Order: sequence, then structure tokens, then C-alpha cells
Amino acid sequence: MDPADPQGPVIPRNASLPLRCWAEIDLAALERNLRLIRASLPPHIRYVAVVKADAYGHGLQQIAARLMHAGADLFAVANITEAAQLRELGPGWPILLLSPLLPDEDRFVAEYDLAATLSTEDEVSRLDAAARAAGRPISVHLKIDTGMGRLGVWHEEAPAITRRIAASAHLRLAGVFTHFANPDEDPAFTEEQRRRFLAALDACGLAGLPPERLFVHADNSAGLETMHGRSPFNAVRIGLLQFGILPHPGSFLSQVRTEPIFSFRTRVGIVKRLPAGMTVSYGRTRTLGRDSRVAVLCAGYGDGIPRSVSNRASVLIRGVRCPVLGRVTMDQTVVDTTDVPGVACGDEAVLIGKQGGDEISVGEFSRWAETIPWETLCLVTKRVPRVYKTVLGT
Repeated sequence: MDPADPQGPVIPRNASLPLRCWAEIDLAALERNLRLIRASLPPHIRYVAVVKADAYGHGLQQIAARLMHAGADLFAVANITEAAQLRELGPGWPILLLSPLLPDEDRFVAEYDLAATLSTEDEVSRLDAAARAAGRPISVHLKIDTGMGRLGVWHEEAPAITRRIAASAHLRLAGVFTHFANPDEDPAFTEEQRRRFLAALDACGLAGLPPERLFVHADNSAGLETMHGRSPFNAVRIGLLQFGILPHPGSFLSQVRTEPIFSFRTRVGIVKRLPAGMTVSYGRTRTLGRDSRVAVLCAGYGDGIPRSVSNRASVLIRGVRCPVLGRVTMDQTVVDTTDVPGVACGDEAVLIGKQGGDEISVGEFSRWAETIPWETLCLVTKRVPRVYKTVLGT
């Protein structure tokens, strides 16, 4: 440090620093995915793009902007903060808040021109008052609980709250929906939920409304089954599938060959030799059975590699799978490169994605971590830069 400058050198804000760990997002593939999904749906089904949790870790504004370009009909987010970020992209795009509002958030629904999810009569009263104070109506989607046990009015009580909404001078019913608890593993209960939802629609007098008046949605990527024929459903919520990850191989949309848009990459920091019998990393959970050449990667659980993949996962280096040795640490991960000639400092290591002729999918990585793809994507931290590929291509 220069004694004349006690704060040390100043690094320019726009300095282009080398990437140590990054997530690569293919926006062109995202657009192709949306078009493939839409082409597989009946013409009357509207596309609800679920982009909550920073678009599942992909980057909310970048993903939403591309989906707007590709023709999504409605965007679903979790909260006001996400909605405000989305609204910065421009007015007019329908945005649905999926989570309940806190009382001091009510006024922002009108301010940002959002649609709110209603589950209780208290929410009806609060939002009607917020709309009256704003001098403009607020759109709402009524959520009906058919067995999820989370948000929504219990299906047998739906007619009463529907009447309350209809009697509210400043609310406009723009949609009605439910949420399936286990569509990929329990088709019998999913069908019971669907039956309850259809019965509630009928009891509320909503089943026969013109489709342009009301979004009616129950299905997501994993549960899309009854979009054809005579049905009140006219929208579907698409989350993981638009990112190229199939939630359930038996779903209606399993025939759509979307492509993964997300890859997770880091670099080799050092390469070193360790003798047989040496233990590796915290807790000494791995003992080397041979003289080994190991690489220390520039990423750890501080970047989104969960400790649960310790001694289980592999990474791709020079197109070859290299197993993780010992516990993943906050900033580094040790892998075995003994059988990969020429590995050197700076080499790329692929945690999720393709390299050479091999690929580690989000699903495979999630199984190593004993979790689900949704969580895997959301766990990649803000320390990891997102690099966007934008060329549409073929």
C-alpha cells in the first residue's frame, strides 16, 4: 500500500476481471423453448411464464425480456419486489403476484398495475380499500385450495368469497387457479384436486365465462394433462420446462424437446500431487487409495456447490468426469484428475452443462445433492456472475 494513499489503489468499476466461476445462460435457447412449448399447446391456451426467485436463478429481467419478445401472455412472480423489477421493463405486461401481500404492500398493487392472488375475505377488503384509495381498479386472481394446504380459499368455501369479490366496487376478477400438491407422483390425488377445482368453478358460476374474461389455470409443467377438448382451462403455468428441464417424464409436455439453457462453470486454481493414504479436506472424510493428482477448483458452497455433493459429485475437465474428493468448502472444491492428462491451472471445469462429448444435467447434479432442480438453480449465489448468450441462431 502506498503510504501517501492510505486506502490503497482504486480498481475501476468497469474493470474486466477474469471469471473464476460463472453461470452461462442461453437466451436464444430460452426463446426456442417457449416457441416449442407454445406450438405443442392448443391455440386457446395462454402461456403463464413463472419467473419468481430471480427466474429460478437465471436473472429475472434478462429472462423476462426475452420471454416478452417470444410472446409470453402473463408473468407470475412471488412478491412486490420481483414485480417492481419486472415492471421496469415496461408498462402493459400482465403480472401476477403468487404470494400473499403484507398490509403495507397493498398500495403498490395499483401503483405497479399488478394482479394479486386472493385467498381470504380479509384480503378482499384490504385490496378493495387500496384500489379505492388509488382511484383505479385492481385485478385479482382467486386461488382455490383443493388439497395443497397452503394458499387459497378451501374449495367448499369458494362461492362465498367469489360473491365478496363480485360485490367489491374496485376489484376485477381476472383469474382463478389452484395448485397441485404432487402431480408427478400421485396422479389419483391430482385428479381428485382437479375434480374439486372444477366443482368449485361450477359452484362459483365461473365455469362458463368467456375465456377472454378470465385466466383459468391449474396445470404446470409437471401436471399438464387436460388442456384438450371441452374444458374451462385456458392457461398453463410454465416454470422449469421453459429452462429446458423436464420436471416429470410422464407429463403431457414430456414430448416437447426443450434444451437446457443453464450451465455452471468454474476454473482450476491449482494442480498438485498427494500421496496414497492422505486425507482430503475438512473432516478427513476421504482417504486417497493411490498416489493422486488433484485439482482445486475456484468454487465452493459460497457459490452454490452444496456440501451434500461432497464425495458424490463429479465435474467435467477436458471432457472427462473427475470425482469430488472430500467435503466441499466455502470457496474451493477438490477433485481427482489423476486419470486426465495435462490438467493445468486455469482449465475450465463444468459443474452443470456440456463439455466434450459428455454432459452433467441439472437433474443429475440435483440427485447427487439429494434435492430437486428448482433448489439447485436457486442455490447458485449472487457471487456467481451470469453470462448471457443472446444470438438466436437456428
